[in-house]
Amino acid sequence: MSKTEQYLKEAFAGESQANRKYLAFAAKADQEGYPQVARLFRAAAEAETIHAHSHLRALNGIRSTRENLLEAVAGETHEFTKMYPEMIEAAKAEGHKVGQRSFSYANEVEKIHARLYQSLLDNLGKPGETYPYYICPVCGLTAEKEAPAICPVCGTKGSMFRRVD
Repeated sequence: MSKTEQYLKEAFAGESQANRKYLAFAAKADQEGYPQVARLFRAAAEAETIHAHSHLRALNGIRSTRENLLEAVAGETHEFTKMYPEMIEAAKAEGHKVGQRSFSYANEVEKIHARLYQSLLDNLGKPGETYPYYICPVCGLTAEKEAPAICPVCGTKGSMFRRVD
């Protein structure tokens, strides 16, 4: 791998993390009554997304939908079979209950993501219905078509789920 490719990977990761962090900062600023600060954080987050996508394109990291789905299944599967189990055990050993819960929630949801991606991959190109997804605001559970009454991962009320079209 060339130095430029390594830098593009590092820049992609950094810009991606900045996007997520700034969105979290915006939510906090809104909560604390600073709407202009929140707007700037959201604007900067969008700019970071533009940068991240540009770096990913420069790496030829966006391929066909089939290839992208295969990569998504592999990534999610790695997370719930290897990455998060190790993190959960470390948090448990250190008595870091909040970290353990965060890792455990993510681990359960990554299993669902892998299944959802695989299902779309298995049916790619076949006629099918289009429907929304619903996301739990606490653990990220992703549900098809409608929110459950209660999140099976964290217990959040389904009425709190966010619709994604």
